[in-house]
Amino acid sequence: FDYEISYNEMVTITPRKYPLVFRKVENLDHHYAIIGITADVESYPLYYDAMNEKGLCIAGLNFAGYADYKKYDADKVNITPFELIPWLLGQFSSVREVKKNIQKLNLVNINFSEQLPLSPLHWLVADKQESIVIESVKEGLKIYDNPVGVLTNNPNFDYQLFNLNNYRALSNSTPQNSFSEKVDLDSYSRGMGGLGLPGDLSSMSRFVRAAFTKLNSLPMQTESGSVSQFFHILGSVEQQKGLCEVTDGKYEYTIYSSCCDMDKGVYYYRTYENSQINSVSLNHEHLDTT
Repeated sequence: FDYEISYNEMVTITPRKYPLVFRKVENLDHHYAIIGITADVESYPLYYDAMNEKGLCIAGLNFAGYADYKKYDADKVNITPFELIPWLLGQFSSVREVKKNIQKLNLVNINFSEQLPLSPLHWLVADKQESIVIESVKEGLKIYDNPVGVLTNNPNFDYQLFNLNNYRALSNSTPQNSFSEKVDLDSYSRGMGGLGLPGDLSSMSRFVRAAFTKLNSLPMQTESGSVSQFFHILGSVEQQKGLCEVTDGKYEYTIYSSCCDMDKGVYYYRTYENSQINSVSLNHEHLDTT
C-alpha cells in the first residue's frame, strides 16, 4: 500500500457473527470470516486488502481521476466503495461466484462520513485459479479478467494490459543480436534481456515491472520460500520516502506490503518501519463470535 499519509493501519479480523452493516442493501449478520489491513477508524472494517476463510482475496488500489461512482439506482445492487470488500468477502468463496453476482453492481457515491470522503479506487479480486479487476468509470462498471495477476493505479486496466505489447521483446535470458548481421555486437553484461524494462515510479511503469517480475520469477517449493519470493516481487515496485513528492513536503511511500496464504488462512505483512515479515493466522482465532 503506497500513500503519503498513514491512517494507523492494523491487521483486523472480522469474525463470522460480527454484523456487517451496509447503507443500501441488507446487512450480513452471519458471513465468512475476514482478515486483512484496515484503517483505524471507528468500528467499521475499512479494509484496504483482505482475505476470507475460503481463500478469496481483494485489494483496493488508488484510481484517482478515473474512478467514477454513481447515483443510487433502484434496479441495481447499490454498494458504497468502502463496503465492497466486506460485502464480497462476506458471502462469496471464489472469483467465479463474484463475477456471477456483480453484474448488477452499482458503486454508489456515498461517503463514509463528512470527515472521510470516498477514495477513488479500483479492485483486484483473486483466488487460487484466477483474478479479475473491477472498475467503476464514467462509462459504467467494468469487469476484466486479469491474466497477469497484478494491478497498480492509473490508467484503466485494459490500457495497462495493452501497454504490455510495447515490452514483448523483454526476456529473462541473454538476447541474440538481431540489430544487424553486419555488426558484431557483444552481450557485455548479464540481464541485457531486460533492457527497456521501465524503472521509474509511475503506475504504468510499475505495472510493467511488476508483471514482468511476477511472470518470470521462479516458484518456490516451501511455504517460507514462497512468502519470501512474494515479498521480493513486491520489492521491485516499492517506493522509498523522498522519491515521489505529491504535495509540498509530502512523499508517497510504501506504508506496508502484504500477501496471503489462501490454503492456510495466514496473512503476512511487513511495514516501512519494520522489514521483518509478520504473520497472523485467521484459523487460530475464535471465528464464531461477534
